This record gives sequence, C-alpha cells and structure tokens, in this order.
Amino acid sequence: MTPPLAVALTDLEMDALTELVNLGVSNAALSLREMVREEVILSVPKVSVLARDEAIASIGEGDGRRLVAVHQHFQGDIEGRALLIFPEAKSMELVRAVVGGDLPLEELMELEQEALAETGNVILNGCLGTIANNLQHSLRISLPEVVYGGGSEFFNLAPPPDVADGVVFIYINFLVRERDIKGYIAMLLDFPSLVTLKGMLARFIERVGEGTVTRSHAS
Repeated sequence: MTPPLAVALTDLEMDALTELVNLGVSNAALSLREMVREEVILSVPKVSVLARDEAIASIGEGDGRRLVAVHQHFQGDIEGRALLIFPEAKSMELVRAVVGGDLPLEELMELEQEALAETGNVILNGCLGTIANNLQHSLRISLPEVVYGGGSEFFNLAPPPDVADGVVFIYINFLVRERDIKGYIAMLLDFPSLVTLKGMLARFIERVGEGTVTRSHAS
C-alpha cells in the first residue's frame, strides 16, 4: 500500500494549482500553434499530486506500451524535473505536425529528436513559466532532452531530484491537425520543494482572493 504523501495540498490550494496549470497549458497551446501553423486544442488539464509509484502506475507501467518523454530540469525557489510524456507510437504523428509537409519516413526519423525536443520545450516552458510568473518567482530551466522507456526510467532520471517525494501529475489531450495525441505532464518535486510550493500557493490565494480562485476553477 502506498504511504500518504508527506505534504498534502488543501482543496483550495489544488484549485489554485489547477488554475495556474490551465493558464500555462493555454499559453503553451498558443506557442505550439505558431510552431505548427495549425489550430492546437488542449483539453482542460486534470491535476493531482501523487506518490511516485502511483504516478508510474498512472501512465500504464507494465502494460507493454513504449513511451517517449521530453524532460527538463528546473531550479529556483523550487527544484525538480518537468516531463512531457506520450506514447511512442504517436511520436511520428507529432513530428509530422511540427515539420509539416509529406516527408518520407526516413527523413522524419532524422528530424524526430529535434522536433520532439522543440515541442517539449514549448509546452513545458509555457507551463512552468506561467506558473512561476503568477507565483511571483523565477525558474531556470535546462535544455530539453528526449528519452524513451517507461515511468520507472522517466521518474528516476539524474540529476536531482533522484528521489521524488511527490509528483504533480497533469493529464491533457492535445489535438494537432486532427491527430489525437494523449499526453501527460509531470513535475517531480522533492519534499522541500513541495513544502515551498504549498507556501507559494497559499500566498497566491491571499493575493487574488479565495473567491477568485474558486470561481476561476469552476469555470
């Protein structure tokens, strides 16, 4: 049985985090739309804070699917890792949307790493930057890297946090040129960063007002 997280967010703090993630995903969609020159639709994200083994189970660990992830390390008042994760079987669909045209498979494969890294960079930076700006804090974000495998590999990448006490887990669907690609965004945070994030969210709620957060989340 999975032990409870050492740090838990209140319902109101979770509402505030969900609203900030929603803003971040919306900004990322605009940037991605400029990249692919087509309409990009991202669903309203579902946000939860999970223990790491729960997050691994949530992305289907053990069901035989290979996944691809774009990951970036971020540092500032909080430190951790952000990942954009989606089925490897859909990676070429995403590459085709990014590079455009009807390139043969051989050329697409040559462009795959660059296109995936660029896509991940746009989405993750859009989310992290928006969250940090609204919480009135800054983050330094590393260059994107592409990895293949599953949750066990993705959630044990070095550098730190090599042992995550919690995963802010975000589930989204995004549609690019009629290509339905289901994806996950995960942020791995250690215990001190989760404590700091909780405090940031509490101060954010004080600034904007409890009613504003509740109404925004409800809408």
